[in-house]
Amino acid sequence: MFTCIYNGEKEKKTGKSVFGETMQKIISEDPKAAYLDADLMNSIGTWGLEEKFKNQVFQCGIQEAHMMGVAGGLAAVGMKPFAHTFASFASRRVFDQVFISIAYAQNSVRVIGSDPGIQAAYNGGTHMPFEDICLYRAIPHATVIEFTDAAMTASLLQVMKDRPGFTYARMGRKNSVAVYSEDSTFEIGKGNVLRDGNDVTFIACGMMVAESMKAAIELEKEGISAAVIDMFTIKPLDEDLVTSYAKQTGAIVTAENGNYVGGLGAAVATFLSETYPIPVMRIGIKDLFGQVGSVDFLAEFYGLTAKDLVAAAKKAIALKK
Repeated sequence: MFTCIYNGEKEKKTGKSVFGETMQKIISEDPKAAYLDADLMNSIGTWGLEEKFKNQVFQCGIQEAHMMGVAGGLAAVGMKPFAHTFASFASRRVFDQVFISIAYAQNSVRVIGSDPGIQAAYNGGTHMPFEDICLYRAIPHATVIEFTDAAMTASLLQVMKDRPGFTYARMGRKNSVAVYSEDSTFEIGKGNVLRDGNDVTFIACGMMVAESMKAAIELEKEGISAAVIDMFTIKPLDEDLVTSYAKQTGAIVTAENGNYVGGLGAAVATFLSETYPIPVMRIGIKDLFGQVGSVDFLAEFYGLTAKDLVAAAKKAIALKK
């Protein structure tokens, strides 16, 4: 069960602090849980865990591909490994190792990619993963998730621990806009309806959930009723929920902080084109590379703001006619 508390304000705790607290809890409660990092423990709130849990926490250094092989090996002998690095390195740099040593080998490993999309900000284009969702959606039977806020991070990390197969999760390290209460729980594979509506539906993930809520409030001022769905599980897609709101509103706008080639928008549009064709507008990175800048600047540059969502919603509604 979840409670939506969105009011536009940011959370008091950072994503990385909640991640560190939750990983320590998981490791201390389950001797089979393991945590691996690629020299970023200080950046993700897990600094010092290797001293407390020497048989469960492993600092692998700046050797991300090697880390994935170690994680696969740990899973093969019954451990439940989590492996973290920046999302750019957690996806394109290690794709072959994840594909062969984890997914193909049917080893249950949870890979965490932090600072997804434009949230890499001043680390620039080389560290800015727009393609990670697309890459991991292509792996058979993979689970692909994006945490919406710290409350979801805390809950889903614990759910992921015992989930079989390969799971990839994107997460922000800083203060996200608060969407959920701290006692909220979530079910992987099921989207959350945060706001009901009849004219258009926003289907969003990650930081774009809060932007979609903001856009829906703006549209309401103009007499347009917009539903908002947090599709935090991108694969497997909640097809029943997508179909239900496609029929209810007749127009969809997807929103993601990543390349719309092969991402959430592609998943929704492909599914609806084969089952219930309606207008679908996709908000995301339009097949471009990243660059250096603040998150606000980058959101404006790449068209990821509530203003862009409002415009897309109006276009989708017009296409219904």
